[in-house]
Amino acid sequence: MRLALVWVLNAVALMAVAYLLPGVVVDGFKAALWAALILGLVNTVVKPILTILTLPLTILTLGLFYFVLNGLMFYWVGSVMEGFRVSGFWWAVLAALLYSLFATVLNGVVLQEKVRVERL
Repeated sequence: MRLALVWVLNAVALMAVAYLLPGVVVDGFKAALWAALILGLVNTVVKPILTILTLPLTILTLGLFYFVLNGLMFYWVGSVMEGFRVSGFWWAVLAALLYSLFATVLNGVVLQEKVRVERL
């Protein structure tokens, strides 16, 4: 039940990103559900492999390449899926950043998870 709720909340976050950014288009909630599922699978399976392969570049850029990697994953899903489109690479980077922010906030609010912030 919890997994289904997280899936729906991620689809809502994707719809919010599509509403705010003109470079991201989602054709409806059904397409958002499928896109959220594909994004979740890609981030679970493909992204860790690419993160390890691009670790030297990520270290060289002081972690900024990780944003590029997130954008590439978002752009790739938008290019292979029907009903979900991303206009360009920089829209994908911005959309991936907003999507992760919205999904984290939605999941934290709805599921009442405490977000732990460590102080230095």
